[in-house]
Amino acid sequence: MRRFFLLLIWSGWSAVISAEAAPPATDLIAQVHFAGAAQISADTNAIAFTNLWCSPEAQALRTQTLDKLSRVPYEWLKAKLTPETGDGTAQLRPLLDDLLSAEWYLKIRAPSNAPPEYVLAIRLDAEPALRWDMNLKTVLESWTQLPARKSQIAGQTGWRLEKHEPPNSICCVHVGDWVVFGCGQNELPLTEEIIRKILADKRPAPSSKNDWLTADLDWPRLAQLFPVLSTIDLPEMRWQAIGRDGNLQFFGKLIFREPLPISLEKWRLPTNTIHLPFVGFTATRGIAPWLEKQTWAQPYEIAPVPNQVFFWAMAQIPLQTFAAVPVPNASRALVQLDQQLSVHTNWQSHFTMPVTMVMTNNQISWRGMPFIAPNVLALHEPAGDFLLVGFFPNGPKTKPLPPELLTELGRSNLVYYDWEITGERLKQLPQLTQLGLMLTRHKQLDAQSAAAKWLNRIGPSLGVTATEITQTAPDELTFQRKAPGGLTAIELTALANWLEAANFPGCDLRITPPRFRPGQKPVKLLSFPGTPVPH
Repeated sequence: MRRFFLLLIWSGWSAVISAEAAPPATDLIAQVHFAGAAQISADTNAIAFTNLWCSPEAQALRTQTLDKLSRVPYEWLKAKLTPETGDGTAQLRPLLDDLLSAEWYLKIRAPSNAPPEYVLAIRLDAEPALRWDMNLKTVLESWTQLPARKSQIAGQTGWRLEKHEPPNSICCVHVGDWVVFGCGQNELPLTEEIIRKILADKRPAPSSKNDWLTADLDWPRLAQLFPVLSTIDLPEMRWQAIGRDGNLQFFGKLIFREPLPISLEKWRLPTNTIHLPFVGFTATRGIAPWLEKQTWAQPYEIAPVPNQVFFWAMAQIPLQTFAAVPVPNASRALVQLDQQLSVHTNWQSHFTMPVTMVMTNNQISWRGMPFIAPNVLALHEPAGDFLLVGFFPNGPKTKPLPPELLTELGRSNLVYYDWEITGERLKQLPQLTQLGLMLTRHKQLDAQSAAAKWLNRIGPSLGVTATEITQTAPDELTFQRKAPGGLTAIELTALANWLEAANFPGCDLRITPPRFRPGQKPVKLLSFPGTPVPH
């Protein structure tokens, strides 16, 4: 299920970024600058964005999430700590509030075959700066059972804690209105470099005042340091988020080691099947090399591996969400898929009720699910053959695709395109995702949870979100997005479920199958408003 939600969050972005990342030009692993919520909220371009993230419901979700995160360091380290050691949450929790409100820079750097050095510089007033100094010192002295000693670092007085095991040197220094926290091996050259920059320029690094968030990440090297990140297959990436015209806008590049092995063949749209009015449309191509490498997809692959896929959601009925995959011969591809699904899937063990897969002349269908009729249909169109996946019957064609959409898809270097009315799509998705979670024995999003209340609050204010990825060099993809809240409806839904996971920041939503006594009725599962739940 964790992989499922990661795929939802990226909503197809990872489908076109399967090669290994290019090695960085320097020893830099990560560099991040965040302008801080206080500065962002003062920006006249931030009105729509702050309305989404500063409501009472958003604040309740933020408090709940930061409370959970404050316990994470202790949970990671408690196996190495003595039983009487405190968890440090009282000291760490207020620092997380500062990380949201204040401006900060983070750098991670490591020469070849050397341990990394981490540096965080955060801009604070006198009182929170003192809190950072005292709270970090208290927690680290408690966890290491070592004293933090007064020390000179780049000519500035601070404290340093030195251990025997790596990382064996940790320091904290006040430089003007900045607090610099460094961690590494022995000497701390990056920490000293940042301190000198603050002394000379009054800032750790140059940045535009319009940049809300910028990042330069060597993802594969980060995944080596933090293996959980390897779940998302990304290359080196550089991006920025800014406020403009009431929208949050993302711009960035994905940089690869070698030329991408993708083929941007001409789009093949099932124009007789896709029609208005839809509230969301996605097209991506060049996905075959990525699909071939995915272990979860390999058991179900058909030959040749599809290179394009289209998704769309209709406006009238929430369950009318579809996907179409171009194939050379739809009838042959349907037979292949039926054989793969029959061999590699035990339908009785995956669902909370008996489900039967049935193959007819031109369709695979699943029987036994409430409210939906999942099926894969062999489709023949003027543009060629397709496999059409749906959960509810498609309505008759009323209006053709808008010319503007065909113009967007007419660009030769376009790899991925997504357009949606996010507020409308966000009203529909819970009915499908909640039902899917229930049927597959996963925890539904509680309607009374902080995340569900937040989704209900922000939905009506969300307008159009548009995302595109283009190939701008043989080894480079460029992406951009315009969105009031920064995320699409499916990303917001996935985020809400993740934040409510019992093991957050993990994402385990599995439910242990219940054991019923003879005559005992099953307990009704939780539901989101408007979600059909069988009794």
